Amino acid sequence: MKPSIARYLPVLDWGRTYSRETLVNDLVAAVIVTIMLIPQSLAYALLAGLPPEAGIYASIAPIVLYALFGTSRVLAVGPVAVVSLMTATAISQVADQGSAGYLAAALLLAALSGGILLIMGVFRLGFLANFLSHPVIAGFITASGILIAASQLGHVLGINARGHTLIEIVQSLVTNLNQINPVTVLIGVAATGFLFWVRKHLKRSLLALGLGAMPADILTKAGPVAAVAVTTLLVWGLGLDSEGVKIVGAVPQSLPPLTMPPMDVELIRLLLVPALLISVIGFVESVSVAQTLAARKRQRIDPNQELIGLGAANLGAAFTGGYPVTGGFARSVVNADAGAATPAAGAFTAVGLAFAAIALTPLVHFLPKATLAATIIVAVLSLVDLSILQKTWRYSRADFSAVLATIVLTLTLGVEVGVSTGVILSLALHLYKSSRPHVAEVGLVPGSQHFRNILRHKVETDPSVVSLRVDESLFFVNARFLEDLVLNRLSGNKDIRHVVLMCSAINEIDYSALESLETINQRLESIDVRLHLSEVKGPVMDRLQTTHFLDRLSGQVFLSQYDAWRTLKP
Repeated sequence: MKPSIARYLPVLDWGRTYSRETLVNDLVAAVIVTIMLIPQSLAYALLAGLPPEAGIYASIAPIVLYALFGTSRVLAVGPVAVVSLMTATAISQVADQGSAGYLAAALLLAALSGGILLIMGVFRLGFLANFLSHPVIAGFITASGILIAASQLGHVLGINARGHTLIEIVQSLVTNLNQINPVTVLIGVAATGFLFWVRKHLKRSLLALGLGAMPADILTKAGPVAAVAVTTLLVWGLGLDSEGVKIVGAVPQSLPPLTMPPMDVELIRLLLVPALLISVIGFVESVSVAQTLAARKRQRIDPNQELIGLGAANLGAAFTGGYPVTGGFARSVVNADAGAATPAAGAFTAVGLAFAAIALTPLVHFLPKATLAATIIVAVLSLVDLSILQKTWRYSRADFSAVLATIVLTLTLGVEVGVSTGVILSLALHLYKSSRPHVAEVGLVPGSQHFRNILRHKVETDPSVVSLRVDESLFFVNARFLEDLVLNRLSGNKDIRHVVLMCSAINEIDYSALESLETINQRLESIDVRLHLSEVKGPVMDRLQTTHFLDRLSGQVFLSQYDAWRTLKP
């Protein structure tokens, strides 16, 4: 059993076995991830409507804090596309972009998200994420990816295009088409095309030329840096900013400042729901990535401790000039593939970004915003997976309807409506499916002691005995359904003398379901039919024995369905 402090500070666990070999692996991974994060952090801050330095600030303290409190060995925490979009949507409703109030709202949003995540972690509420169905989350992320890519087209074309929905963005683009800047378009399209080529073909080409796997991987990950460097030099050398090409401009040359989120009660009220949505979506995205990567090396993560790690990271962002963060898919995969062995790789990445904040920020003065937009577009289009519609259509029309509604509402009404709809639909879908549990009438497979669905197998049955296998726990949502099903099965059939509920798949019976079972028992007894139970699990039986139900049961409780069959068959 781990000591309590080690459970809340995983660094005390992996830190004890830290070796020189591990150090080398973490340093190599940190170099690769740092190269990737510099342009990405600037780009995601632009997406959030914040100054570019906010992206770097949000990638330093949060990484270090997650390294101390998180349980994933390779998760890379920082700004991500979906959370950046949700941040922009939330704070643009309470402050004007570019104002001091906008920056303060971003800090408060990070603080609220951090507080929510910490509270969820302390009270071990990580299981709540299970109520969000993965198809609905995939639909939301797909729609968000489309929205993000569309929102960046304005920067690529050199025009002002705003909006929180796809319709607003398209209308804004069409209205301002006469403002297109040809030089900006050339830079934006060239950068986008180059980044797509780098992502799909550069590594393969370098390997074909005989370059080693690791150098080829590093050069591929450095593709966005090359795009940034070349386009920045072009703008500076040719004076393209005077031709209307929008640039990043002056970026403070400093470490993250100490900041204090505003304690404004009204602002807190306005941002509390967006903070909750950001916390839930960020946690689901982060824990999914962490679990996937942990499974590769047969490691495990603790979702509740992940809540604490992400909460600490967001609080770190709030007090160091950042905005809400979470674990990113792309950077975490790069971190894992680069050989990161412990969260210390993240801490080393933070050191690299701190150096960049001090020494390299003057170099991005002439960086065109079109290049950052191209970086975002290429990154988020990998999130778009419209095949989820086809997959859910084939598998489950209910899931398809939920996914489609989430995508359509996110695109047409905005991110907050979309994610709220996703949460509601996930819960509604769960309740709908639970309210109509699969109940099979079963019979004996000849020559065995096994019972199977009479509609699927050739089995032995008896007209006086009805055996029903309930494939779901019984609780308030489905209790009445079972009651109606049993009574409908007996309707008009005077040969039935026994009803056996096969309980092998029932893990729990709540009080509402208990009352329904009592009602079934009473109604069956009134028409001279006995109610029996079989294969009741121990914990369920323990609960039933605390009530008077078993004393009033008209029939018996059998250890196995076969025992019930032998006893009740005439």
